[in-house]
Amino acid sequence: MGALHAGHLQLVEQAARTADRVVVSVFVNPTQFGPNEDFERYPRMLGEDTGALEGQGLASVVFAPTVEAMYPLGSNRTWVEVEGMDRTLCGATREGHFRGVTTIVARLFTTVLPDVAVFGLKDAQQFFILSRMTKEMGFPVEMVGVPTVREHDGLAMSSRNRYLTEEERADAPRLFRAVSTAQKAILAGERSVDVLEAILRDELEPARTDYASVVETEGLTRTHTLESGTTALVAVAVHYGKARLIDNAIVDVP
Repeated sequence: MGALHAGHLQLVEQAARTADRVVVSVFVNPTQFGPNEDFERYPRMLGEDTGALEGQGLASVVFAPTVEAMYPLGSNRTWVEVEGMDRTLCGATREGHFRGVTTIVARLFTTVLPDVAVFGLKDAQQFFILSRMTKEMGFPVEMVGVPTVREHDGLAMSSRNRYLTEEERADAPRLFRAVSTAQKAILAGERSVDVLEAILRDELEPARTDYASVVETEGLTRTHTLESGTTALVAVAVHYGKARLIDNAIVDVP
């Protein structure tokens, strides 16, 4: 959605290693914002974004359509939904968010016709939902996930980090510490989801937590016990003033 930082440019690098030509999509999608979310004030910096991409020298095309181009009939009535997976984690409190994401990405795929699509794993729920959508819709697109790019203190890079005050910025790395602690516990043998989520809450206290959850990645559902051989998603979301930050760890359960 623009306001490109080093994490986004890492996606471009991965795309350039994977394919002959890179198309970078920049579009602030209105249908994935709720009524009380930050659509109007979300940073729009297309000039700076294209300058950064030009400096990097890897993108062949910047695809930056208008809202009217992507939603030509105004009020949209055609939607793509991935049932169930869009109701947990971020979807529990952001009704309609993932419906907006899957619909616009489906429209992106049918417009650009890519062979490969590269997404950041900081938005892990989004990646797993879009991967499921791609398989079930039969899109001939290979999905590639790129690990989260972080600041020196572990904070995941995000366009919303610019909303943080100095005090909030100093506190925000606790998200990374929380998911890292839970990840280490899983690798050390902890299998109780209740225990793992208690670890997350303890690490995040006293921040205002939206969720601190451990789910399996196949359907993003919560189980009481992690099964060996599965993949778990340790995910948190925390509010800091105007900003809502997320972080996660994807863990192969030994």
